[in-house]
Amino acid sequence: MVKVAVTSQPPGGLDALVDPRFGRAFTFTIVELEGNSIGEVEVVDNPAANAFGGAGPAAAQFIANMQVKAIITGNIGPNAFAALSSLGIKVYLAPIGITVRDAVKKYLSGELQLISTPTGPAHMGMGPGWGRGGGWGRGGGWGRGGGWGRGWTP
Repeated sequence: MVKVAVTSQPPGGLDALVDPRFGRAFTFTIVELEGNSIGEVEVVDNPAANAFGGAGPAAAQFIANMQVKAIITGNIGPNAFAALSSLGIKVYLAPIGITVRDAVKKYLSGELQLISTPTGPAHMGMGPGWGRGGGWGRGGGWGRGGGWGRGWTP
């Protein structure tokens, strides 16, 4: 039996889409493989998803503690890749837009690429709109009056 973790979009599970991020993926779907078939499936929240920093290495340690031997994800940064490599966990790339089930099937059939270098820059999962918001949705005067319509005359 081998355990494989797949970064998954909420709510996780075999029918969820593969999350393109590793360290900031919200969930991991852990799949036990028995030969060429899928055994037990467990969905776990990624405790590092909203970490201030070091999400990749923290997620790697979390995955290692679950006895996972391989991770399937859309992209991986250098810190996460180094952590996974040092822990003996192999990293496979899944095409964007496929389900966890399809990614696992591709893994079993040898269709996924085993990578030997990171696929993205450090902090790649922290762009605007991901994780901590990047300043979106704070108002900034829009829709709160902001001086418009308060009796100003030209």
